Amino acid sequence: MYFDSPELPREKVFRDPIHDHIHVQHQLILDLINTKEFQRLRRIKQTGTSLFIFHGAEHTRFGHSLGVYETARRICDQFQRNYPSQSPDDGLWDDRNRLLVLCAALLHDIGHGPYSHAFEKIFNTNHEAISIQIITSPETEVNRVLASVHPDFPAAVASVIEKTYPNPQVVQLISSQIDADRMDYLIRDAYYTGVNYGRFDLARILRVMRPHRGGIAFHFSGMHAVEDYILSRYQMYMQVYFHPVSRGVEAILSHLLERASYNYGHFEHPLKHSATLLVPFFEKNWTLSDYLRLDDGVLTTYFLHWLDEDDPVLSDLARRFLHRKPFKSVAYHNETDQARVDRMIHLVEAMGYNPDYYTSLNSSYDLPYDFYRPHQKTKRTQIELVESDGTLTELAQASQIVNAIAGKTWGDHRLYFPHELLKDQPDDLFKEIHQEFLALYQELRQLQITPE
Repeated sequence: MYFDSPELPREKVFRDPIHDHIHVQHQLILDLINTKEFQRLRRIKQTGTSLFIFHGAEHTRFGHSLGVYETARRICDQFQRNYPSQSPDDGLWDDRNRLLVLCAALLHDIGHGPYSHAFEKIFNTNHEAISIQIITSPETEVNRVLASVHPDFPAAVASVIEKTYPNPQVVQLISSQIDADRMDYLIRDAYYTGVNYGRFDLARILRVMRPHRGGIAFHFSGMHAVEDYILSRYQMYMQVYFHPVSRGVEAILSHLLERASYNYGHFEHPLKHSATLLVPFFEKNWTLSDYLRLDDGVLTTYFLHWLDEDDPVLSDLARRFLHRKPFKSVAYHNETDQARVDRMIHLVEAMGYNPDYYTSLNSSYDLPYDFYRPHQKTKRTQIELVESDGTLTELAQASQIVNAIAGKTWGDHRLYFPHELLKDQPDDLFKEIHQEFLALYQELRQLQITPE
């Protein structure tokens, strides 16, 4: 089934530092942007705790979502201009899929919550499942706007995001190893963090993209632009997304939410200050409406209140988060160094810290590129290069650079602990314990961290 919507009498544009102008040509897209669920994304930061390291990273999920829409719109234009379908099943672009692609691109992140990853971990939410719920639930403005096209349209948009829509071209434009989502967030996050790692030749990649019967491919002549994209993504994960200090702030944030949730259900240190909008999450009976009331500002307000709580752990964690006092860390090999890590955690406890809230183990790994392997639990759509005669070649088979990193995970394991433990301790009671802790820390620092 194909869907259509009236075009605006005059297109509307949003000024954007990445794409210059974001062009809105359909009334439906403008109506979706104006829904309260989409406007909420203005109040949720795109990169979470990364802004504690890269102070310019104040951009939001709203801007990124518009950027993904614009990238998808340009791809549709290029496909329709250069590869329009002439007959059924010819493997070329059927522009009747345009509206579906644009809506899925715009709404792919609409289910993100405040400080997404930390919040999801503590309260067992899932932003992808919530995105689907927002799109398909009759109680949302987004659903009502989509349903105005056709009663089946919300489910069709949801199926694209869930990767179950039968047309692989549509799915891969939104979700694959090189899609509109990844291309926008790499360039956007690089711009706002002030780094050069995520920059690549977007215009060239869009130029060499083309549809084929199995999905999306890239002209062989554009291989080097695709290589650059893969390496840019790798560098952004290693240098920005997995920055050890950002992960140290996120560890505090996770423990802060965990401690508040614990205090709500216990009488030793009951919360003095009301956290009304979090109560459904503390009680594990939240609804979609409860979820949509939350944003970064709501949580930050509660953190300010928790500075004055009677519980010394909760107030201290709030102080560390709000005043940017991140946990320090040391990298380790997950198996060979586990005894040292366990001993360090024990020593932290011996020095008077509750290890449940003042230590954290974090493993952050990424797979920059992977080829298709049929027996994988999570199957990835490999990147295909297409010759002028239509022959397809998997990227890692043609590129020595990509082949060197294909199928390999990169990252590290880290133990996080209070930053003051690396300083001299005036309390003679813990002198020997502290010296042992520092010795173990220095031993781990000497080890080289290698890919898994």
